[in-house]
Amino acid sequence: MLVAALAAPAHGAAWRPDTEAARGYSATRLGQISFAVRTERHLYGVDARRTVPSASVLKAMLLAAYLREPDVGDRPLQAADRHLLAPLNRRSDNVAATRVRDIVGNDGLVRLARRVGMRAFSPAAIWGLSRIDAADQTLFFLHVDRFVPRRHRATAMRLLSSIVPSQRWGIAQVRPPGWALYFKGGWGSGSGAVDHQAALLRRGGRRVSVAILTTGSPSHAYGKATLRGVAARLLRGLDSSAEPR
Repeated sequence: MLVAALAAPAHGAAWRPDTEAARGYSATRLGQISFAVRTERHLYGVDARRTVPSASVLKAMLLAAYLREPDVGDRPLQAADRHLLAPLNRRSDNVAATRVRDIVGNDGLVRLARRVGMRAFSPAAIWGLSRIDAADQTLFFLHVDRFVPRRHRATAMRLLSSIVPSQRWGIAQVRPPGWALYFKGGWGSGSGAVDHQAALLRRGGRRVSVAILTTGSPSHAYGKATLRGVAARLLRGLDSSAEPR
C-alpha cells in the first residue's frame, strides 16, 4: 500500500517524506519491509497496515502503560519505579519488560492501544510476539507524551531519548540536525528475525513520527543497515526550517 510519495523539497519549503525513494530502496533489500511517516496532517507509508511481531518496540508501550497505572500516575515516582523503568527502554532489558507486563497485564496494553486509537494492536502471551503495524506505531509516537500522565512526561521522554549508544542504529544514525529524537527499537534472530524502529522527531512545535518494520533479514547487521537506508530516504530534506505537511 503506497499512501503517498513525493520528492523531498528545497530548503525551507513544505516537507513530505520521500516514500518513493524509500520504497525503491526497500525493493533492493532482502526480507519484508513496511514503514510509515506521520505528521500532524498526513500519514504516508508503504504496507503501513502489515502486522508483525512487536519484539522490543513494545517496550515503549509498556513504559506508557505502567505510568498510566492508577497507583503510579497519581503519585511521584519512587526509586523502585525508576530502577524498573530505566533499563526497560534505555537498555531494552527483557527482564524489566516481563516485570512491567506482569504489572500492567495485557488489559493495560489494550487500554492504551484503544486510547491511542490503534487499529491492529494485539497482545500475546509472549510479549514480544504481540502484533503491531507501522501506522499504529506512528500514531502512538507522534504524541507519545500525551499518553503519559503529565507529572511523568519528562521522565518518559528522557528515557526514550537516552537509548544506550550500542542500540542507536538506524533512525538514530540519520537524525536530522536540530531535531530531538525519541525512539525504541526491536530485534530478534532466527526464523522470526525482525528489526524494527519507531520514533518521534521533534523541533519546537513541529513533530514527525516514523516507524520502520522489517522481517526476514538474513542477519541483525543487515537489518540495521536496512533501517538506516530506509530512514535516510524518508527523512531526506527534513532540515531545521522544514515545515512537515
